[in-house]
Amino acid sequence: MAAETQTMSIALENQEASVSRIHDGELQSNNTGDLINHQSHVQQLKPADGGIAAWKVLFAAFIFEAILWGFPISFGVFQNYYSKHPEFKDNPHITVVGTMASGIPYLGAPFMAIVVRRYPRYRQYMIWTGWSICIIGLLASSFVNSIGALIVTQGILYGTGFLIFYYPIISIINEWWIQRRGMAFGVITSAAGVSGIAMPFIIESLLEKYGHRGTLRAVAVGIAILTGPMIPFVKSRLPPSHTSVATRQDWSFARKPLFFVYSTANIAQGLGFFFPSLFLPSYATSIGLDSRHGALLLASMSFAQVLGQLIFGLLSDKLELNTLLLLSTMIAAVATFTSWGIAHDLAPLIVFALLFGFFAYGFCSLRARMGTAISEEPTAALATFSFFVFCQGFGNILAGPISAALLTNGVNRDRYGLWRYKGMVLFTGACMLLSAASVGLWHWRPRRVMVN
Repeated sequence: MAAETQTMSIALENQEASVSRIHDGELQSNNTGDLINHQSHVQQLKPADGGIAAWKVLFAAFIFEAILWGFPISFGVFQNYYSKHPEFKDNPHITVVGTMASGIPYLGAPFMAIVVRRYPRYRQYMIWTGWSICIIGLLASSFVNSIGALIVTQGILYGTGFLIFYYPIISIINEWWIQRRGMAFGVITSAAGVSGIAMPFIIESLLEKYGHRGTLRAVAVGIAILTGPMIPFVKSRLPPSHTSVATRQDWSFARKPLFFVYSTANIAQGLGFFFPSLFLPSYATSIGLDSRHGALLLASMSFAQVLGQLIFGLLSDKLELNTLLLLSTMIAAVATFTSWGIAHDLAPLIVFALLFGFFAYGFCSLRARMGTAISEEPTAALATFSFFVFCQGFGNILAGPISAALLTNGVNRDRYGLWRYKGMVLFTGACMLLSAASVGLWHWRPRRVMVN
């Protein structure tokens, strides 16, 4: 969940300044009594950037990210299963289930960031509430008999629960990790990719043995057992009086051309971003591969995702941002048009999964830099980054209805994209190209030369 993690990191930029002052013992006051009270708080604070308590919180966040976010991003396995199940077979809206579960946390990012910053003393209640909604959504989905009901339970309920659950945890991470925050968020964001390597195989095995009802119940019980006992470890480091900072929003960034350039790039990339993870298992089945090969493709993409997000994040501190954006989107487009479009066996699909996972997911780790490139003012960075995350969520939500329009009836292994997936392959590649074009036109625009 890289994008959401960075959203809350920026959302609490002003809090960081406050935390740093407390951490360094540099609080100032015009009143001697207030200064003594502040110093008392400093003495009671546990150390940041290390220590048993900080590592406990980080480890808990890693497990939460791996399990609770690893489930919806492995929906491609469910997608393949549902498309062959007699109850749901040939329903064009199956994809909406997955896009709701993973899209709502994107779309709700700006709203939840504001709520968490406004009501920090209620974060533990938010965590327990969101966690409970996720489990209830999965249990309820095991009893339904229609895609519409699955959209509500496995999709909307789970996605809403994760939204409420996740962002308070990220805000607490920001209190414990200050100087080493980049390392901390690198650990957290890699968790989903690590989980994605194993989760598709686990879900595939459960579906084969117990069907979707038994699998959904098993996942709900697994989440409860593996994550419930860890929630008490996620404790705030700061007193409630120091965890909320009122700031005035700076909207001047909205008039900058670069804001519209990056917004276009994010919307275009987001529209095509989710189709491979949703449809690679189904594509593999269409060329005669078994369902385990579909899980292998998702695991390969997750492995590449971990590497891509870590490497692109590190490179963004050293290389020019637009160059990285162009590299990410152009190679993702080429891989889509070639490796995916012409694939008639497993080898080119694995090549595509690795290339798309590395470069397309690497794009996600650059959004924080996009925000700071537009404006370094803290509240502007929050607003721009939240909007970019919203753009990706917008694409996630639209993936369902768009896919229903793009898929055609029948499979022809002699045709590009097996004929059935031709429109989807072309649309995905075109979205990546459009994202690259928006950045490239700005990057290589004619510049006025000032003559003295």
